[in-house]
Amino acid sequence: MRATGIGSFPGDTQRDFDEALAVVVGELAGEHGLPFVPEVPGRGAAAGMIGRTVGLLGELDADLQPAGWRLTGTSGAPAVDQRRARSLLAQDLDAVEEQTEDYRGGFKTQLTGPWTLAATVERPRGDRVLADHGARRDLAQALAAAVTDHVADLRRRLPGAAPLVVQLDEPALPAVLAGSVPTASGFGRHRTVHPPEASEALGWVLGAVRDAGAEPWVHCCAPDAPLTLLRGAGARGLAVDLGLVPAGGHDVLAEALEAGDSVVLGVVPTSEPSAPPTEKSVVEGVLRWLDLVGLDLEQVAGSLLVAPTCGLAEAGGAWARRALGLAASAARSLGEGR
Repeated sequence: MRATGIGSFPGDTQRDFDEALAVVVGELAGEHGLPFVPEVPGRGAAAGMIGRTVGLLGELDADLQPAGWRLTGTSGAPAVDQRRARSLLAQDLDAVEEQTEDYRGGFKTQLTGPWTLAATVERPRGDRVLADHGARRDLAQALAAAVTDHVADLRRRLPGAAPLVVQLDEPALPAVLAGSVPTASGFGRHRTVHPPEASEALGWVLGAVRDAGAEPWVHCCAPDAPLTLLRGAGARGLAVDLGLVPAGGHDVLAEALEAGDSVVLGVVPTSEPSAPPTEKSVVEGVLRWLDLVGLDLEQVAGSLLVAPTCGLAEAGGAWARRALGLAASAARSLGEGR
């Protein structure tokens, strides 16, 4: 049984990133943890989930506008903001490489998935990429190519990482499927993307992760997460907020575990509640869920992970550390049968 985190931490400086990385490595490096590359989006748009991923898109240029990231073409001459995002990620990975020297074990990184990118990033002439079938296809394919290069870079930096996990964050996917993403004007909604197209684009990116030798996971903590679609597209790991799993979703998670795929149960609050959970209550919650779906802990312990319900960027620094530590201690207790 292992613990991990979804990705983000509070803070707004490089020192905050270094401290977040120290917490991640300190809590999760070991038999019962899956460390990851933390994100500290408070440092600016280049450090956020969208900016980090846009920075990796070698086949597409982008710049930063008041409304957010915008594609600008395929000249191969990225604007200063995209170069800044690339440089900041390289700096973060330098720190990861330094703090994990001689590390052996699993390691995770996170990127924004193709549909959340399409619902967030603008086309050169305005409105979201989501509005244009060809543009969203090009964006997904560019992301697939970027993933290949990113995994190769991580392999070089973390030669002892096995398995290497790439988590695609898709918080906007349910809205994309429901046709509820607002247009730039705010007066309309983008058309629904039907499941076959959504699955195909995800499949390109998840397949690129797999072909690069890493495990493809998807995180979606929004209500109505399309878990069956994600598995069908090639996700070999599903990360969810356990309190938001849709009707029928618990059976999908159980099927994934029985098939040997990974499931990350988000069970620790991302902001400090008035009555914080204890290690015992987290452990009991996981055991109750296993009983609900008819699975034995010993049977699935190698594939089941516990984590905070979502990213910790909006948490206070003290709670972010405590939340990750709570997930780690619960995983140790479950793994050791205490």
